[in-house]
Amino acid sequence: MADKPTIILVHGFWGGAAHWAKVIPELARLGHSGIRAVENPLTSLADDAERTRKMIASVKGPVLLVGHSYGGAVITSAGNHDNVVGLVYIAAFAPDAGESPGSISAQHPSPGGENLFLDDDGFLWVRPDKFHESFCQDLTAEEGLVMGVTQKAPIAATFGDTITAPAWRGKPSWYQVSSEDRMIAPDAQRAMSAKLGARKIITLQSSHASLASLPTDVAALIDEAASA
Repeated sequence: MADKPTIILVHGFWGGAAHWAKVIPELARLGHSGIRAVENPLTSLADDAERTRKMIASVKGPVLLVGHSYGGAVITSAGNHDNVVGLVYIAAFAPDAGESPGSISAQHPSPGGENLFLDDDGFLWVRPDKFHESFCQDLTAEEGLVMGVTQKAPIAATFGDTITAPAWRGKPSWYQVSSEDRMIAPDAQRAMSAKLGARKIITLQSSHASLASLPTDVAALIDEAASA
């Protein structure tokens, strides 16, 4: 496995690096020892991309970036780093130049969007009592409760931050569509994955939280990308 890239996992909104908790052991079982998970501040796309670039730069050798949800926008921005050899999108935004997660969501509204609220400090939350049904309806109610209570809210303005030079235009990509997603519309995911010209697109019958509900399938796609 020494010739395989280091895998850097990038979380999205309303969670942190621990959202990858079920995928990490699966990757380890597949023989990957070079696994990192970045903890982004979710304060702006520029801040999050810079934090991810610092982790990329700390790795000697090739890097495979994996982004879930908004993390897809982060890897699209940070993925132009010379060390990055590929991009894997897990039910994720993959904006083109001039696009933002917000502009994509506006074109393809999703049911979960109705359960977001803005607090007085500018943070955007998912209503805790609606988190399970919006974000991770295929997990247990207890798991949904924990995710909702421990959610990490982004600065709302981050939704409008645009991409300038999308890394997927120069790097190979892979994409996992979640067919039952209530946060990023499946139609939006299919449109983005087609635009990417992804080497492989898989569809899982899962919620937005496919990384938690179907970690074996998600890890298998990441492993395939790492082996390519």
